[in-house]
Amino acid sequence: MIPPMGRSGIAELGRQSYSIDAVNDFDPFFLELTAFCKAHELGVETLIHEAGAGQMEINFAHGDALELADRVFLFKRAVRETALRHGIFATFMAKPMEREPGSAMHIHQSILDAASGRNVFSKADGGASDLFFGYIAGLQKYLPPSTLLFAPHVNSYRRLSGYQSAPTNVHWGYDNRTCGIRIPNSNAANRRVENRLPGVDVNPYLAMAATLTCGYLGMADALAPSEPMRDSAEHVHHELPRNLEDAISRLRLCAPLGRVLGELFVEAFCEVKELEFATYSRVISSWEREHLMLLV
Repeated sequence: MIPPMGRSGIAELGRQSYSIDAVNDFDPFFLELTAFCKAHELGVETLIHEAGAGQMEINFAHGDALELADRVFLFKRAVRETALRHGIFATFMAKPMEREPGSAMHIHQSILDAASGRNVFSKADGGASDLFFGYIAGLQKYLPPSTLLFAPHVNSYRRLSGYQSAPTNVHWGYDNRTCGIRIPNSNAANRRVENRLPGVDVNPYLAMAATLTCGYLGMADALAPSEPMRDSAEHVHHELPRNLEDAISRLRLCAPLGRVLGELFVEAFCEVKELEFATYSRVISSWEREHLMLLV
């Protein structure tokens, strides 16, 4: 896999975070994509270049979880089709290139009172509510056993490795991007929690259902979170499953997640992923041939 070539005739380079020129090099593609997004009212707000080669970040306007999952699903289709029209292809693998950073689908969440529309994460005086801290605690407790829904493929775990700008922990902190759970700076009305665990390869419906389930369980059980992380959490690498097989086992054993998500769904999903892992395990990789075939 090689990065695409833009109007300049030069192959796309990485390490161009926020570069306007890097985005402009693909203006014909992005202008057509923008037209599709507007026609289908997908609510795309911003597009910027990220650190990886050919890696772009898209931000969606906030909204109802189910409606937003619809928009994400349709956006992926629009991106793939538009790319093919321009002689390139788009991938939503979590880690498509070995020496480039992986791609995520960060989910920002707040909960509104059905009657008043008020953000329940904030008290009347503007301070953080007990439900806010319960939600964080729910993510801390249940993200590890629900990781399969945020990292659903073998490749997903290539992204979830240390020092790769991806979470390997369930610490939380205020505007701390080294934590798996980040609290962005905001006013009381917009107080929210960012789950940084999901990869861009997720099913958006399942990922949103799973993260809301984790937070709900924390609020329902009045759980208390740890203290917020005030420095880097990059050194913490042991709190999440390290591979697909481990993630399957953890989800299957978590009864509270099964009760909310549906025990039949959890069992069916785990069985599908077990088959996927078994199929993957039969593949002999190029690394094995290079390092083992004539040396052991």
